[in-house]
Amino acid sequence: MIVVAIQHPVADYAAWKSVYDENNPGTMGASFARVNRMVDDPDTIVVVAGFQSVDAAKSFVENPDLKDAMDRAGVTSPPRIEMYEEVEANQY
Repeated sequence: MIVVAIQHPVADYAAWKSVYDENNPGTMGASFARVNRMVDDPDTIVVVAGFQSVDAAKSFVENPDLKDAMDRAGVTSPPRIEMYEEVEANQY
């Protein structure tokens, strides 16, 4: 599993969430996605999404629809995007 983490600030969480719900990573090939808000700054969002391959993850990150959705959602600065290979998953 390849995990992509995207962190970015938003102008308004509710407005961002409405666009996210229509353009979530699942619509672009993700197996799962989790939305997180920074505890001390709830307008900073981290979306973590899982993909079956590096190619699928890169396709998501490079998709022009993702940038368009971020623009419409009120992302206020360039996102920080990181890609990881999952080596272990536990749920307690």
